[in-house]
Parts: sequence; structure tokens; C-alpha cells
Amino acid sequence: MINRVEICGVNTSKLPILSNEEKNDLLKKIKNGDNEAREKFINGNLRLVLSVVGRFSSRGENPDDLFQIGCVGLIKAIDNFDISLNVQFSTYAVPMIIGEIRRYLRDNNMVRVSRSVRDLAYKILQVKERKIKETGKEPTINEIAKELEIEKEEISFCLDAIQDPVSLQEPVYNDGADSVYIMDQVKDTKNTDELWAENITMMEAMKKLNSKEKMIIGKRFFDGRTQMEVAEEIGISQAQVSRLEKNAIEHMKRMWK
Repeated sequence: MINRVEICGVNTSKLPILSNEEKNDLLKKIKNGDNEAREKFINGNLRLVLSVVGRFSSRGENPDDLFQIGCVGLIKAIDNFDISLNVQFSTYAVPMIIGEIRRYLRDNNMVRVSRSVRDLAYKILQVKERKIKETGKEPTINEIAKELEIEKEEISFCLDAIQDPVSLQEPVYNDGADSVYIMDQVKDTKNTDELWAENITMMEAMKKLNSKEKMIIGKRFFDGRTQMEVAEEIGISQAQVSRLEKNAIEHMKRMWK
């Protein structure tokens, strides 16, 4: 999907790339009602939508549909972006695009799980969690079935039913005051929306580096090489690598602001 040249009739190989100065200038014109600037800004950020859509490539969804939904998120980001804040547009737009695509996937999921099945599944999860805390080990299906007085086949069915369709916003437990949601029990510090946004912004900033700076940053922070290893590999001194690395980082920091 990511390698497709054309998506929704758009030739991705010919999508324009806007500089930060161009983006800032267009955003100011957009806020003043300039529709031509708006159109140019949208086209100049379609690569951002394409990058986000690639994140959902394993879902088996039609890439054209995801791209169109992503464009809706992009337009919403443009309409709501505050140019007075010292924030890169891509940092603000990526979560908006991701959110729009996720809502589409959730609302158009063909599989629907009944409330009774979800409620029973949550009770099963609660028993399972309590048993683990009490005994230090995971209970068997027979033990859960005995406590809830249901058939063990019903347990397997309910747990299987909630694996995919249930939203992370679904409550696992509610005592009348505070709710515990599935997302509260799932933690992923590696693949967060914030990190995704930062990575895209970093890649945009790296495009402004010269070839040697870009190579050194890539080897140092993406390949995990030491300055000495980089120096030996490209035939310069460790001090030169250090200076080039420092200059590149300072350049990227300026681009990030």
C-alpha cells in the first residue's frame, strides 16, 4: 500500500514538499480566508497523510478509503490549528489524522458484539485478575467457570468475542463512581501517538540537513554507532564527527521550534 504510486487519483510521486517558511506563510493566508493558499497547503501535506495511513497497512482496509479519511483529519487539523502557538503543524496534525482514521475503523467494523457478551467477558476478566492477585498464578477456565457458574465453552466464546472489536474506551469495571477502562490496563511506551508524531517531525527536520550531517545522525542515533566507529567508517577524525553531530542537532532543534 505504501509503495503505491497512485492513491485516490493522486500521484504520490509528484506530491509537493513545502518548506517551514512556506507552511507558515500559507497558514497565515488561510486564517485570512485565502482558499487558494488552503488548497496549496492541503496538497503540500498529503505526504503526511500518506505516512500516517502506512501505519494502518496491516488492517487489510482499502488504502483509498483510509487516505480519504486521513485527508478529513488533515483538513480538521488545518481548521483548528493555532498559528500563535510555537508548535510544528505536523506535531498537531498527526494525532488528528490518526484519530479520524481510528474512528472510521471503529464505526465501520462489521463485527458487533452484544452487550451481554461484553459484560460477561468483563466479569471473566475481573475474576481472572483477582485470582492472579490472590494466588500468584493464572486461573484455569474450569476454575473461572465454577466461580461464575457458567459453561467453560461460554468463557472461551466471550473472551474470543472481545479480542478485536472492543474499543480501548470500553469500561472493564464500574463501581458507580470511577470506571476502569481497557486502555488503563494496557501500556505501550514504545508506540505512542506522541512518539509517532515526534518521529515524523524528526524526519522532516532531517531533510534539511546536508548529506554528511544526515549520514552521521543516521549512523549515530538510528544505527547505534559510536562516534569513533562512525569516524573510522567515513574516514574523518572523531573530533570532526563530534562537531558535525553537534551542528546537525542544533540545526534540527531550530527546525523543531
